[in-house]
Amino acid sequence: MVQVLQKAPDFTAKAVVGKGDFTTVSLSDYKGKWLVLFFYPLDFTFVCPTEIQEFSNRYEEFKALNCEILGGSVDSEHSHKAWINNGLGELKYPLFSDLKKEISRKYGALLEDQGISTRATFIIDPDGVIQWASYNSPNVGRSVSEVLRILQAAQTGERCPAEWKPGMKFV
Repeated sequence: MVQVLQKAPDFTAKAVVGKGDFTTVSLSDYKGKWLVLFFYPLDFTFVCPTEIQEFSNRYEEFKALNCEILGGSVDSEHSHKAWINNGLGELKYPLFSDLKKEISRKYGALLEDQGISTRATFIIDPDGVIQWASYNSPNVGRSVSEVLRILQAAQTGERCPAEWKPGMKFV
């Protein structure tokens, strides 16, 4: 399992982007940029679309901070495309397929007994080092606002106190 301040494990995966266009993504594609990498349990579920759509709705806020977003689950890229075209809607970032569960396992996001990923989130810096990791129960959606706040704090390189927000003093 990965830990904060370790190099993020590299991977290459099939993905869909936009309205369901197929592509291939690798962690190395994001070198030189910040990256929010997140895992979610399954396509066609109830909590997952709320997070996936919120990340897409707020994509420009992340992009303004030189940060890309990449999400994935243990579903196939074909399942992702079907979901995008049947309810999820167009996305501004790719969803990758981890059908073999190798990426989820590398990141410690795989719930082995259930065969799905938990809601794991990682902020990876431009050098490929994990600066933040969070794991949520599959039943509890993550806060995109909190991910954005943590990204902003990590980018300062300073010691940020609890509830720190841009403009506040450092410790």
